[in-house]
Amino acid sequence: MAANKMCYHHLGLVTDSPLEGETYLPDYDVYASGFGTNPYGIEWLRYGPRCTIPRLVRTLAHVAFEVDDLDAALRGQKVIIAPNSPSPGVKVAFIEACGAPVEFLQFEPGDPRSVLAKGPER
Repeated sequence: MAANKMCYHHLGLVTDSPLEGETYLPDYDVYASGFGTNPYGIEWLRYGPRCTIPRLVRTLAHVAFEVDDLDAALRGQKVIIAPNSPSPGVKVAFIEACGAPVEFLQFEPGDPRSVLAKGPER
């Protein structure tokens, strides 16, 4: 069996301040901005009062990796957010690793947001 491919995707930073260009995710009561507008994959997240995402994710920065097999990436890990689909074409889940949140993303084949599909040059 081939090893699960994994590639840096983005860094999620927590903010309390509204930012220009935020996208609201009503199912999660989360505002997201910044990803896709810079070459480093920096994303800003602002959590609303009804947000039920674990405190660890709401209070600490997280690093996100794209994987080609989400189920394989989660095996043996401490899952803190079960696999879900915050937008069409992507499944995500969070684990706790060394006391920090880590996000895994798996995109449908051909999705333009996929870093793995683009190869080593981004």
